[in-house]
Amino acid sequence: MAATVSTDATRTQRPASPPGQRARHLRDMNWVGGLASWLWLAIVIIPIYWIVITSFKGQDTYFSGNPMAPPTSPTLDNYKLVIQSDFPRYFLNSVLVTIGAVIPALVVSFMAAYGIVRGAGNRLLQFINAIFLTGLAIPIQAVIIPVYLIIIKLGLYDTLLAIILPSIAFAIPLSVLVLSNFIRDVPKELFESMRVDGATEWRTLWSLAFPLTRPAMVTVAIYNGLAIWNGFLLPLILTQTPSNRLLPLALWSFQGQYSVNIPAVLAAVVLTTLPILILYVVGRRQLLSGLTAGFSK
Repeated sequence: MAATVSTDATRTQRPASPPGQRARHLRDMNWVGGLASWLWLAIVIIPIYWIVITSFKGQDTYFSGNPMAPPTSPTLDNYKLVIQSDFPRYFLNSVLVTIGAVIPALVVSFMAAYGIVRGAGNRLLQFINAIFLTGLAIPIQAVIIPVYLIIIKLGLYDTLLAIILPSIAFAIPLSVLVLSNFIRDVPKELFESMRVDGATEWRTLWSLAFPLTRPAMVTVAIYNGLAIWNGFLLPLILTQTPSNRLLPLALWSFQGQYSVNIPAVLAAVVLTTLPILILYVVGRRQLLSGLTAGFSK
């Protein structure tokens, strides 16, 4: 009982912050930045809200009612229509193309970045690095015709491999740039200690450079994965049959000659985004720990 009374007395005797300090705190707050952040949040949230609520509306109610009002009678018919329109096949194709392009591009870029950093005095490696940097300035739209002709000559047209190979090529330049800058920040003493211990370059590559560059590799893998998952031009030009379509092309299934089933299209957009959202929710801790691990090396 005495302890409770003393605790209450301590709380009542604690001095409140003076009015001048509170006023100074309010005056120092960045009201412009706070207002801009709320405005940006509204710009981002409102389209997402419209996409989600429209995917639960029927096609007739979408055109007759308020587009921003929630559905009075929600329906899952749009999602059923999307799933029945070979959505699982398109989803599997996108997964295969994304994994098949990201992993090889990551491995090749990592080994190339290590060779470029460790062979700083080699003119051939520096020339290769310049070629990689040149690839950053070439957009995919500028070389889509040569890529199309090469795929035709190789006999790979209308296959998933026709999308995977160019995706790997376009993912390598930026990956090499990011990974080489990260490897360059690794202290040279660590490489020298590995060499003194008798480790080969291959052992140093996978035992020293790989663990230290894991945060950068996670970042590069996420960036390239999102770009390939949302890619539209390569699947459009290099595939033809519906069985080889990817998710971005699956939206064409709901476009008629004179009209577009907008609620079904938005339901497909929600289902396309859902795997990425689930992957982030499940692996956000591993992602954040991997991104911050590089600051303690």
